[in-house]
Amino acid sequence: MCLVDFFLQPFQHDAFSLLFKISGSIARNSTKLHLCYELRGSMTELLVPTLSTAPSRRNGLWQNTCFEFFVATKDSLRYWEVNLSPSGDWNVYAFAGYRAGMHEESALITLPFAFQEQADCCCLDLDFPLAKLISPEQPVAVAISAVLQGKNGQQAFYALSHSGKQPDFHQRETFLISL
Repeated sequence: MCLVDFFLQPFQHDAFSLLFKISGSIARNSTKLHLCYELRGSMTELLVPTLSTAPSRRNGLWQNTCFEFFVATKDSLRYWEVNLSPSGDWNVYAFAGYRAGMHEESALITLPFAFQEQADCCCLDLDFPLAKLISPEQPVAVAISAVLQGKNGQQAFYALSHSGKQPDFHQRETFLISL
């Protein structure tokens, strides 16, 4: 199993984004990705969706505090976007190319993960069933990101790296982790 630690960078270094630090790790075995996020900072300033009693697939999760990652096979334009809300809600979208042909990925009907919140941090832990999308021998490229929403409406965008004048997690040059 290959384990990679990561640290996300804010798109802008403003007063809100500097309140938080996001790090974690990702590992791959033949059938799944194990992903762990750790968000540290001024949790009292963060708007965290309340835990759902029945977590389910939902659209628009990236409009609020949301942890995300993107997975692509190395020699293809095709990729997947995974959205994980602290509420327990989730979604997985498949794309044929850069922001093209988006549709919900039907190979996944549930995506359970753990979210824990404490006074100065929160953690998200997920075992992602990669084998439902990609054959075990295919190498993948991964981008990891997050959107944080403040209680006063502020938003901050974090990723392994940013390219472009606007936050854009779909840009293939930001898929920096190879597994």
